[in-house]
Amino acid sequence: MDKMDGMTMDIEQANVEKMREIFPEVFADGKIDFDKLQGLLGHYIADDKEKYSFSWKGKADSLRLAQKRSTGTLRPCKEESKNWDTTENLYIEGDNLEVLKLLQSSYLNSVKMIYIDPPYNTGNDFVYTDDFADGIAHYKEVTGQATKSNPETAGRYHTNWLNMMYPRLKLARNLLTDDGVIFISIDDNEQANLKKICDEIFLEDNYLGTIVWQSATDNNPTQIAVEHEYILAYAKKKDKLPAWTRKSKKVAKIIDKYNELKRRYNNSSEIEKNLRAWIKANSKELKGVTHYCFVDEKGVYYPGNSSNTRDGGYRFDIIHPLTKKVCAKPDFGYRWKEETFLEAAKNGDVEWGDDETTIPKIKKRIETVEEQLKSYYYEDNRAWTAYLTKIFGKKTFDNPKSVTLLKRLVQFASTKGDIVIDFFSGSGSSAQAIFEANIEDDSNRKFILVQLPENLDRNYEQADSKAKPILRNAIEFLSSINRPHYITELAKERIRRAGEKIKEENKDKEGIENLDIGFKVFKLDSSNLVKWDNTPTTDEEEVKNRIRQLSMDYLVGGRKDLDLVYEIMLKYGLSLILPVEEREFDGVSAYIINSPGYKVLICLEPNITMSAVEEMDKEPIGTYIFADRCFTDANILSNTEEILKKKDKEMRLF
Repeated sequence: MDKMDGMTMDIEQANVEKMREIFPEVFADGKIDFDKLQGLLGHYIADDKEKYSFSWKGKADSLRLAQKRSTGTLRPCKEESKNWDTTENLYIEGDNLEVLKLLQSSYLNSVKMIYIDPPYNTGNDFVYTDDFADGIAHYKEVTGQATKSNPETAGRYHTNWLNMMYPRLKLARNLLTDDGVIFISIDDNEQANLKKICDEIFLEDNYLGTIVWQSATDNNPTQIAVEHEYILAYAKKKDKLPAWTRKSKKVAKIIDKYNELKRRYNNSSEIEKNLRAWIKANSKELKGVTHYCFVDEKGVYYPGNSSNTRDGGYRFDIIHPLTKKVCAKPDFGYRWKEETFLEAAKNGDVEWGDDETTIPKIKKRIETVEEQLKSYYYEDNRAWTAYLTKIFGKKTFDNPKSVTLLKRLVQFASTKGDIVIDFFSGSGSSAQAIFEANIEDDSNRKFILVQLPENLDRNYEQADSKAKPILRNAIEFLSSINRPHYITELAKERIRRAGEKIKEENKDKEGIENLDIGFKVFKLDSSNLVKWDNTPTTDEEEVKNRIRQLSMDYLVGGRKDLDLVYEIMLKYGLSLILPVEEREFDGVSAYIINSPGYKVLICLEPNITMSAVEEMDKEPIGTYIFADRCFTDANILSNTEEILKKKDKEMRLF
């Protein structure tokens, strides 16, 4: 029978076991022979020790920090949640490093997409400070304090930022599905360093590209006006990714207009003339697809240029259907193979000139056009500042991330039922983007947002003259709704209001009542279990008293059984969105976790009886988790094991 140790997943041991499974021959006396491993991988040891590497002070400690197990937990907070009983979304308050550790068991290889907008390290923004000794104790110590800026005058300017990002990205990769992706917003301050650590963690081969986002205008440039930011994109395993394409709404509008004109006119020329006029009048709305304005008997098309852009194209003879002579060839050859041309000609998809002097073109039908994710977008996030100002009645956020841009990423990189994580969630833009993507796609993506509860009063004290008025507005707003002055409180209220606004704006849409705009709130804290008193003593009576006291007061003061139930769920690897039902079995309370196709029972009651166990055994439950205190009688413990073992049911102690 296994006994749970209350710790998060042992990442280091899990990695060792994976290595042992793949390369058992490199293990000797329980340790890895790295020289032998190098040889198996085809990298033989050479005398030359010089090789490319990216290093900085504290990198090794950052790796150890990522793999150091946590004794923390996430405590449920129903009163601050929205639609607790039905929602599948999570909002977690806490240090994202510790939270990522806690999510390892429950969400390992389960997250389809991660988007983060970390501090850009501009010198004025903050950098999270970590503590190697005890992350939870450190978090509780700094909770409510203002985060520290990281000025360029600091001797470890880039180092501090790298030591913050490295362990978080290491843990984040573990959560991604094999076909999962991560998007990271950044600017020029750390873009180069971010690319290097991502190349190391996710591997260069899994780099998907960089999106350039023109976000605003620099009105006070010194040499070059910087008007953009970046979004770096990496896959966990690039070869597992599907093609990122989707139907274009702009194309759909042109097709609808064509069908309308087709009902009014009988010939292609008249339809084309009217379609061109309509496209020209709506060119701003149809930007990017306005060239699809040609019409023949088959429909709307664009005659694509068949010339190769540089020397090395395909060279062959194409015979003009009327003159029967060889058509003129592009200087650099054709872009397509001869077979492609012949198939297009057979299907009526080649645009010929009046004679052979014109180079023929292949018609690209509008029905085949699909939208792709591009490397450049213009999104003015000032519009989203105005949006939030309208929601809150005053300006409480400056330049929040564009929901339009985030929605685009979500729609390309995820689909129905997928989990999306943002562990630098700030104002909560990712939640709104997922609400909007779900309503457009008739989908049910789920989010996990993580945010440090920054104290806005303390941040106000440190802020410059530009930031102070916005922070003052935020503080005044939170006071008006009787909420503590933390950024997490502001973000939760933004998500509540944005969700309701989206539902109201789409109230006539079929199925709108099923849109999940709720979220369960959890808060990072130390373990709910009282720690054993390790003070040395030779007094046997004192030891007995400690054991007796621990069995009575097993929970930290102010904690509830439900807090411990969710801690067990986390450590056991169960999703936090699963429904938890409290039941009684012959007077003994227990909790049933309804996982799809598999139920787990958790019992924390002292002095459990055999009749209660027999009642529990009647339920279709796969795993039973009991607290130590349930079995003060050794006979009941052994009998319980025997009863469950006969039915191949798993039993664990916590």
